[in-house]
Formats: sequence, C-alpha cells, structure tokens
Amino acid sequence: MESIIRCRKCGKKMKSMRVDDYRIKFSCTCGFSEYRTAPSASKAINPHFSRESLLPLTFDDSGRFFFEQRADREQKEIITLEEISMLASSDYDLKDVLRGVAEKTARRLGVDICSVYLWDGEYLILSGTYGLAQEAVGKARLKIGEGITGSAVAAKKPLLIPDVSKDGRYRYFQETKEEQYKIKTMYSYPIFSGEEPFGVLNAQTVVTREFSDDEIYFVSVIANLILGAVKMRKRRSS
Repeated sequence: MESIIRCRKCGKKMKSMRVDDYRIKFSCTCGFSEYRTAPSASKAINPHFSRESLLPLTFDDSGRFFFEQRADREQKEIITLEEISMLASSDYDLKDVLRGVAEKTARRLGVDICSVYLWDGEYLILSGTYGLAQEAVGKARLKIGEGITGSAVAAKKPLLIPDVSKDGRYRYFQETKEEQYKIKTMYSYPIFSGEEPFGVLNAQTVVTREFSDDEIYFVSVIANLILGAVKMRKRRSS
C-alpha cells in the first residue's frame, strides 16, 4: 500500500518523484517541496563495502522512515539517521551540511572528533569537521596514500588504527589544533563513487576504542548519505 505523505506547510497530500538512486522529491500544490531518502537503493553506492551497508528503508504513513532489516537497532540511531538524511537533502550550503553531519555522527558514536574529507581530483580536502578547528576546513589536505586518511583510499578499505602514535602514516596538521586532543584511536572509512575515490569519513578518539559491527555499519550509512548529498548539489548547480 502506498504511503500518503502530507505537506508540512498546508497538510495536503504530496506528489512524489524519484530523482535519482538516493532521493525522492515530494511536492505540494502550495509550492512546498522536500527531498527524502529513497525506500531502497537500486545499486551499490560503495562497491568496497558489503551490500548490507546500503539503506533498506521503508516509509510509514506519517512520512517517517525505519529499517526493514536490523529491527533491533536502537531508536536513537534511527532518529539520528533521519536527522542526517533530512540535513543531507536540505538546501543548506554543503559546508554547513558536512559540519552538521560530522557533529551528529560524532555524538551518536560517542567519539571526540569526526571529519569529512572530499576528493577534488588532486587532494583529499578537509571539508567538514566536529572537534577540529573550523579554520582548518579547506586548508588541511592530503594526497591519496598520504596519512591514514589517504592510506584508506589507497587500500580501498576502512582502516582502524588503535594507537596512531605507533603508526608512522599518521599526519598531523598544525591548523587543525588537534594537539590539544592527543588522539589515540582513528577509524577511516573511504567513500567511492563506482571505482572513483570520493572522500573519507574519519572518527577519532582520545582513548583506545573498539568499534562494534553496528557502529561500523552506521559509519558506512553516513558515508553513503554524504555521497548522495554532494552529488545532489552538483546536479542542482549544473
């Protein structure tokens, strides 16, 4: 049975149109419109992670979404994903979106730092962060293979480093002012669009930290939302 989505402005039934593999646009005759995550993905977004990392989402009658699988996932994680999905599909500037995504991800995972790096064809550039100095956004940059961040892209797989002080690949940027944290554990999740590098999602802590399967799954979902958010904005500007 088709779900009825009501306009948040006037309450009328909204029409839906799938705009890509990741989003559905809902429009009302009053002029209000919004984007939401598609109920299912038609193809793998990140070929370097299992199909279980895709978003198996279903909408209920009120327009809220829930997981078709992993029904035992904590309700607060569902809420966080809904908030991030709405943020990713909003009309906010990409810089504000990535900063918001980093903050919500960090708070949900309980990590001290969360950062998003995007690939510009030459460098992985810090494009959004929670925990690091905001003035470092757009300035801190790495080549593929450089640092743990770049190494994750080169390896085409996530890297979990229990103690970065014992890993010679770790790269410190003075402008991020990360020396105040004395970072310990780092998890870097590379984001790909097909076979092309797209960016990296990093999570860092000041104490040694293990990540559960659920937390790793959560990071993969957020990475896919970041991919969709950036692609959507590129389409809008083209």
